[in-house]
Amino acid sequence: MSSELELVVGDAEYDDVMAICRFGEAHVRSHYAPLIGVDAADDQVRRWWNDAHIAAAAGKGLIVVAEVDGQVVGVGQRGRSGDNHVIYKLYVHPQHRGRGLGPQLLDALTKRLPPEAEKLYIEHFAANDRAGAFYEREGFTVERVEPSPTDDSALEIVWRVRDLVH
Repeated sequence: MSSELELVVGDAEYDDVMAICRFGEAHVRSHYAPLIGVDAADDQVRRWWNDAHIAAAAGKGLIVVAEVDGQVVGVGQRGRSGDNHVIYKLYVHPQHRGRGLGPQLLDALTKRLPPEAEKLYIEHFAANDRAGAFYEREGFTVERVEPSPTDDSALEIVWRVRDLVH
């Protein structure tokens, strides 16, 4: 018997919604608080990791999850901004980072795009240097930076894009 834990990456189902919300509550707030402040981190969890938002996105087939032994260890969510295909969430449990799970989630999301998609966008807070470095390694280049409505440079949104090869 192998000592390796079995990693499964697949589409989120309705039964995964509460586990995804708990994952967000447990990991997103603690990740963002030092970068963008406690209030902004709490706002991210309230707005984007609640059961209504997660259930709606999962119901549309927009979320993938990574599980180890039935526990959520990674979440990715795609969507649209106008005509553009965008990844809005890509999070890996801190204990599972650096093991290739981020690229696997990214690949799973990319494979679910329509065949005619030519570009994939991703956005992150300017203060999230770790995300920026990861996306650079994955071939995303900065397209633009949106200023923060509060003039806090940490809350600027960096938009990156990668051409898709078909």
